Amino acid sequence: MTKAVQKITLSPSRDIPFNKLVLSQSNVRRVKAGVSIEQLAESIAQRTLLQSLNVRAIVDADGNETGMFEVPAGGRRYRALELLVKQKRMSKTQAVPCVVREGGIAEDDSIAENDERVGLHPLDQFRAFQILRNLGMSEEDIAARHFVAPAIVKQRLRLASVSPKLHEVYAEDGMTLEQLMAFSVSGDHTRQEQVWDNVSRSGYDEPYQIRRMLTENTVRGSDRRAQYIGIEAYERAGGPVLHDLFEHDDGGWLQDVALLDRLVTEKLKQDAEVIAAEGWKWGSVAVDFPFGHTSGLRELEGTPASLSIEEQGTIDALNAEHGRLEAEYQDADELPEAVDQRLGEIEAALLAFEDRPMIYDPADIARAGVFISIDSDGRLAVDRGYVRPEDEPTVDADPGQGSATVDGENAVGPVQRTAITVGGAPSEPAEEDEDDAARPLPDRLITELTAHRTLALRDALAEHPSIAFLAVLHSFVLATFYRFASSASCLEIAVHTPAFPAQAPGLKDSAPAKAIDTRHEAWKARLPNDAKALWDTLSALDGNAQAALFAHCASFSVNALYEPVNRYAQGRVSADGLARRLAQADVLARAVGLDMVQAGWRPTVDNYLGRVTKPRILEAVRQAKGDASAELIDHLKKADMAREAERLLEGTGWLPEPLRLTDALQSPEQDAVAGPLPEFLAGDEDGSGAADDVQPHGIAAE
Repeated sequence: MTKAVQKITLSPSRDIPFNKLVLSQSNVRRVKAGVSIEQLAESIAQRTLLQSLNVRAIVDADGNETGMFEVPAGGRRYRALELLVKQKRMSKTQAVPCVVREGGIAEDDSIAENDERVGLHPLDQFRAFQILRNLGMSEEDIAARHFVAPAIVKQRLRLASVSPKLHEVYAEDGMTLEQLMAFSVSGDHTRQEQVWDNVSRSGYDEPYQIRRMLTENTVRGSDRRAQYIGIEAYERAGGPVLHDLFEHDDGGWLQDVALLDRLVTEKLKQDAEVIAAEGWKWGSVAVDFPFGHTSGLRELEGTPASLSIEEQGTIDALNAEHGRLEAEYQDADELPEAVDQRLGEIEAALLAFEDRPMIYDPADIARAGVFISIDSDGRLAVDRGYVRPEDEPTVDADPGQGSATVDGENAVGPVQRTAITVGGAPSEPAEEDEDDAARPLPDRLITELTAHRTLALRDALAEHPSIAFLAVLHSFVLATFYRFASSASCLEIAVHTPAFPAQAPGLKDSAPAKAIDTRHEAWKARLPNDAKALWDTLSALDGNAQAALFAHCASFSVNALYEPVNRYAQGRVSADGLARRLAQADVLARAVGLDMVQAGWRPTVDNYLGRVTKPRILEAVRQAKGDASAELIDHLKKADMAREAERLLEGTGWLPEPLRLTDALQSPEQDAVAGPLPEFLAGDEDGSGAADDVQPHGIAAE
């Protein structure tokens, strides 16, 4: 005979006046946690009591009920109701829904009620907030009713807007909350799902990697172009901006790059017109100019604008205040924050006075030009006063005429209109995504890489005066004892600065470029404006200063560039000459201890990884991190592979072959014909490479 299952009986519920309830000592909650009593009281005032209290009858010594009830489970709700009574917002006789418990242990009930309570899954909260928003509640109203900041509500609503498919993955613990937050940076559900499919299979699913993939075709708000026009102006023109509500995003990501570039060009033109009104012959406008863009141009020597009496008084007062603060705190281990801030303000103000406009001769302005660009902080950068060789003045003396002419025209003529040209960085055709072979590196890429090396080698040579002397002595000996040396003056040597036929990404802002510019400006400030006084100035320098200046000048002649070989093109370097030059560059690099990693070069998508084939990318990762790391990315598309390779190679010190020192060097004097080019240079000897249409500057045929 089957035994009947005994049915359970639930505890009865009844409404009990609040003044008949007391807090039980059997309640196990002692530590405050979660929502405060004040917030819970406000919630009850808004919504009434959503959960009954668990109570037990209080009995006297004989076991008879006294009419009072204690509350072992629901103590926080009891205190919230008690607060409402004290605030006279609820009557003390208000009936309270209660579940009357008999039997068992009061402490056990209290533990069970708290242990068995399960909070909302975050996704349920996101969706609930979205329902409230759809029902007409504002974000501020939702925040007020649920005791959170409005920013938290905005974040939850943003998370609720992520693709429902990704919500399902998150609900099943297939992704973390941090990953879901990363996906909220974009509102494109299709793209979100594509990225998740990619990162979930590759294993590269860190939140920062997800954000980067979702914003790869956008421009950061910190970009110089965005800072120049202002993100507000871009948005007023209808440009959409992605924002990350969970991390600092530097102003977000601008999605309409074409609109951004158009706005930048329009504003640059407007600013250029204002500067053109100064009377310059030409103006060249670009977002950024390549390194060496002023090479071959003569820079005008202007005179700083005079200071007014008020400005000089301000400078004197600032200097006095700076000196007083330094003297007052000279023995302090650490400056007070306010004092340190004030000293910084004084130094910034004094620096602004030093950056005064230059005054130029009107005749010079009429033949010179100006470069207009945007600096790295998004401010307008104006570089005035450069004369092209064809605009240099020529004075023709004619005995039959009483006036001189400049450039074939009267010195005094009509006011000219500035010729403004707008340009940008040169573009190159996109390469095909070759997956089947590690072909030789493109000519242009090698030229760009060796441009970085040439600049770094120049900087390194300038730091080694004794080696610079030796390098120039080597040139002297070649010119004196070997027939291929040319003679154009009474001194058989001249410092010639080769130009870079291809502008490598980041070359202008590289550490060697900045070091060279800083050193050059420092020497320029020490030398006289009048060349007639140069000899006396140089004679007055001590031996160390002369050697340092000698090294600086000699460093400008360094040419460690690879250039495409074309035996049929006039002016091109021969294969023999190229090999000799690169071999000698290695000798020099070893002598000065050149290290391209210490010089600041690192592989990025722009300067290498995005320019080579997939096998080359994998080879780089394999060399730097091993086979295991290469296998992690070998299934990715080229663009994704290049980006992940950049991350993997960060800090490894890996260099592409053109930037390394060769293990074995061949002396240029050993053979009449140099040996074959290194493997990474071979393959394009007919000159058909990508850079063949770029004419090198200052390279004599061997």
